[in-house]
Order: sequence, then C-alpha cells, then structure tokens
Amino acid sequence: MDSWVVAMMLGASLFLGAVALAAFLWGIKNGQFDDEKKMMNQVMYDDENELNDAANQQRKKESMNKKEEYRPE
Repeated sequence: MDSWVVAMMLGASLFLGAVALAAFLWGIKNGQFDDEKKMMNQVMYDDENELNDAANQQRKKESMNKKEEYRPE
C-alpha cells in the first residue's frame, strides 16, 4: 500500500472521529441524554402492567389538562 493511501485513511478516520465527538458533546450540552424520571420509574414500577397503567394515567391527566385549557366561555 502506498503511503498516501495510509495518510488519506488516517486523515479520514480522524475527521470522522472529530465529527462524532462534536456530535456527542452537542448532545450532552443540549440535554439529549437527560432522563431524570427513568430511574424512579424503574424503582416504582416493577411489572410491565404497572408501567402501562402509569402511562395510561399520565395520558389521562394530560388530556384533562388540555380540556381545561380549551374551555370556551
């Protein structure tokens, strides 16, 4: 293999690594990896049925809030 091929592959890999690092740091800065409720949901809801019930309750609560906001007078 010629040395220019090795240099080109090294340059491309460094460039792609820098792009991936920049994307990762951007994600951290914008809170893409923040999930504050995940750990609490794992502790509170052990069973899949309990988790589904909690999700349904949350949807009902959100729909009730939307209905209250839309009250035409």
